[in-house]
Amino acid sequence: MDAGKKVITRRDFIRVGSCLTVGSLMGLPLMGRVSARESEKSRVILIREKEVFDSRGQLSETVLENMLDEAVTALMDAPGAVSAWKQLVKPTDIVGIKTNVWFHLPTPKPLEAAIWKRLLEAGVKKENISADDRGILGNSVFERSTVLINVRPMRTHHWSGLGTLLKNYIMFVPHPWMYHGNACEKLGAIWQLPHVRGKTRLNILVMLTPLFHGVGPHHFSSSYMWPYSGLIVSRDPVAADATGARIIQAKRNVFFGTEKPISPPPLHIAAASSQFGLGNSRADQIQLVQLGWEEDLLI
Repeated sequence: MDAGKKVITRRDFIRVGSCLTVGSLMGLPLMGRVSARESEKSRVILIREKEVFDSRGQLSETVLENMLDEAVTALMDAPGAVSAWKQLVKPTDIVGIKTNVWFHLPTPKPLEAAIWKRLLEAGVKKENISADDRGILGNSVFERSTVLINVRPMRTHHWSGLGTLLKNYIMFVPHPWMYHGNACEKLGAIWQLPHVRGKTRLNILVMLTPLFHGVGPHHFSSSYMWPYSGLIVSRDPVAADATGARIIQAKRNVFFGTEKPISPPPLHIAAASSQFGLGNSRADQIQLVQLGWEEDLLI
């Protein structure tokens, strides 16, 4: 699909843009060398729905489930949600859903439930599905897993600059702090470990209320969150994270009224591409498909 071309679907339209800006991820460093996957663009679905929050700011489970369905269906170019999930998993698969339990901004339980629902409808046995974060190394489903689904909220992070899909796998190692050096640049190495490599079928970066700023190792202030009301979905974790990073950087610039680089710079995103060949971080190697609400898109 060419950049900028509009394609008529069951929705009014899908706006496609590949963001052909050459350069860093709005403050992120350029890749040192070309990704192993440069010859093919990474498809990334960004879906937003203003109605995912009601007038009281409460999350609508129905709207959120519909958002996930639309995103996965578009990603897989499938006629419906169940058929899309059947492209991702087989009834014989053992599926670990890697969540994030940081109490200020955890993976939403309704989103976990929606993933469970679609996995079951795709034929995966209930006993072969588990959602976990900090207990995955002792979780029997994860130990036997053939498939991983990676889902977590986007937020700023003291050590890595951003808490990303790539960083979400740090719990797959017994000593996570060993990957904190140089702004967690080597996080991509975790994805090459035998119990992780090649298993991830779907990445869901939660952009419902991202945290775009903070200072210190345990920072959190709700004043630095906003209802972006989105999900970023891709087979490529690097491309999904790079897209989310551009949105976070744009929000920081708007909020502070000047260029306010993410600190520390999330080196691990570009490194995952250039050093570990996990996907595409460059904007011109990402096919971005935008669905739904467009106001204040920031990308």
